[in-house]
Amino acid sequence: MRIRSTTVLGVRHNGEIALGADGQATMDKHVAKSNVRKVRKLQDGKVVTGFAGSTADAFMLLDKFEEKLSGYGGQLRRAAIELAKEWRKDQYLRKLEAMMVVCDKDELLIIAGSGDVLEPDSDVAAIGSGAMYAQAAALALKKHAPHLTARQMVEEALHIAADICIYTNHNLMIEQPV
Repeated sequence: MRIRSTTVLGVRHNGEIALGADGQATMDKHVAKSNVRKVRKLQDGKVVTGFAGSTADAFMLLDKFEEKLSGYGGQLRRAAIELAKEWRKDQYLRKLEAMMVVCDKDELLIIAGSGDVLEPDSDVAAIGSGAMYAQAAALALKKHAPHLTARQMVEEALHIAADICIYTNHNLMIEQPV
């Protein structure tokens, strides 16, 4: 059985960043768990991460990312690049099936196993099963509802994705870096 799960969305808007995810994990055609915690704070809340993919793989990457953050003095971009380089080079890590969105108060990045560290266009980062629904909703909110906060945009866009994507639910967790 293939475990599917998640929609993770980060938005940078009006000088703030919010990162959120739904709580659903799906095995084959069944909801295995509805309140998975896919968003974590690191570095005393200065960095927020969200992950999609295999849970065990995501936790392995989360641990590696936290090591890189500590090793590079909390520099988000440098830690992300070093993780992506190691992920691509290491024979064991290359087999991991997960992606991450990471942010601090200034930057929003996607880290992928292909060795990519992407700074998303339009300050919207989305990964997971419902990523395209959440991204489309967030982009529309940024354009047509600029009075909303980044947190409100993430919340509303994830709810829209949950209405459309069967692998996404309305049990949301949203965090912001300090």
